[in-house]
Amino acid sequence: MWSVLLFGLAGILIGGVVSFRRQGMANWIWISFGVLAAASLVAAYLFTQSA
Repeated sequence: MWSVLLFGLAGILIGGVVSFRRQGMANWIWISFGVLAAASLVAAYLFTQSA
């Protein structure tokens, strides 16, 4: 259950990365969203391994 939610969160964050890059926002904003998306994917993977 948690892994599905974390994968969904990662998808939303990756969409934010793409959107912020196209809008020309500051680099630290879209990089931080990318880091959070990567952390969410890793957490979802670890949840699937523990089950």
